Amino acid sequence: MIIRVAPMFAPKLHVNQINTTTCLNCRLFKLIFEEFTVRLIPRDAPALESVGPQKCLAFSTDGAKFAIGGEDGHLRIFHWPSMNVLLDEPKAHRSFRDMDISLDSEFLVTTSTDGAARIWNIDEGVPLVNLTRSSNENIECCRFSRDGMKPFLFCTVTKGQSFLTVVWSISDWKRIGYKKLLGKPASTLSVSMDGKYLAFGSQDGDFCAVDVKMMEVSHWSKKAHLGSAISSIEFCPTERVVISTSSQWGAELTNLNVPADWKEWQIWLILLALFLASAILFYVFYEHSDSFWNLPMGRHQPAKPWSVLKESPPVSEDQNPW
Repeated sequence: MIIRVAPMFAPKLHVNQINTTTCLNCRLFKLIFEEFTVRLIPRDAPALESVGPQKCLAFSTDGAKFAIGGEDGHLRIFHWPSMNVLLDEPKAHRSFRDMDISLDSEFLVTTSTDGAARIWNIDEGVPLVNLTRSSNENIECCRFSRDGMKPFLFCTVTKGQSFLTVVWSISDWKRIGYKKLLGKPASTLSVSMDGKYLAFGSQDGDFCAVDVKMMEVSHWSKKAHLGSAISSIEFCPTERVVISTSSQWGAELTNLNVPADWKEWQIWLILLALFLASAILFYVFYEHSDSFWNLPMGRHQPAKPWSVLKESPPVSEDQNPW
């Protein structure tokens, strides 16, 4: 089951009813939260009826657009919640493997089961470029960066018996570099909301979390879904926790063993401590400063010190030293 919640319009929930890896239908539900239960209420969505088996679904970060890719290679992009069609391309791929929408909702990346990958301009509704690859490379999972500072595209690439993570620049769609991280075939890829971590799920039930800045593995979970391919991984928006799903073991929550992030209240506490320390130091320096900076008031004020005021003392009229 592939589930996506509209980011800016919760409690809307999209569910693709699937049998193993192939979706049987695409339906729209309304998510109702009650005291101890959650209910799903079917909603009418004529644009999603009779679209056939769907392989992947992606929402934009602002929740204004979403795309679906069919088993037959049919690509559809909708405006949410009006369901106006932004793009309808029946021959986008042979069959879809994965997709993702960029942080600014301008680009869509899609991958095919034959190893090809394509970039689309959502607003113009046209394909921009096919990502370059060699004859023995298959581009599989894909995710855009999310930190807003580094416009990258991450893809898992199978090259013979090597399993790589390749990074493309969004500015010119050229390769920046690659690294071997998971070391085995990837079944899914996800990126945290702040863009600091990637999560890779494997075909045998393992997954790892990768620090994007260092491009190094920060957490390993062995046999999280023993013997079953991980179908999806999602990060918690506020904590370093991921939820992973598989057809055999269902959903699993994992607390990532990574360095804790600074909380907002901790930053404010440090700023307050620095302010108080500065005020105390200023008071101490003021109390122990010399007489020029701690001048007495009224009739107790001494004459102006010549050395400080940079004035010459009066000279005697008699210049004769004898």
